Amino acid sequence: MTQRSFVRTIEDLVETVRVIARLFKTDKVFIIGSQSILLSWPDAPVVLRTSGEIDAYPENAKIWEIQQKELDPDDDPEASEEINALYGEGSQFHREHGFYIDGVDENTARLPEDWNKRAITKTVEVDGRNVLAVAPCPESLTEKGVSDLGRL
Repeated sequence: MTQRSFVRTIEDLVETVRVIARLFKTDKVFIIGSQSILLSWPDAPVVLRTSGEIDAYPENAKIWEIQQKELDPDDDPEASEEINALYGEGSQFHREHGFYIDGVDENTARLPEDWNKRAITKTVEVDGRNVLAVAPCPESLTEKGVSDLGRL
């Protein structure tokens, strides 16, 4: 078991992008919430990187949900719940990596309308392909009081 730490790193964010990209076969993963600071400021002060979780969702979440529903019409799949089941609090991923992934969606955070025009991105190699990690810039996070950044 990895030693549990409540200080997130850019490596944690990259691992988050990789597991979500693999699971959902997506080329874009969104990171929101306080740990999105890692994309623009990987060595931010510890107080800004203190969290047991990283909030994330795949760009193709809705498409994945439709495809899963077609496979099993009696199921009502949610991408966020799939993430929580596999990588959430108390999961094997959590025990092995010392942090967990909180499955969220595009409606979780109230970001400014134009946040994506100012988004921070990072290309992450995932099994020989490039996946784009996308996060709101710090200003977008604090404009609406979305994250812990606004409370510090």
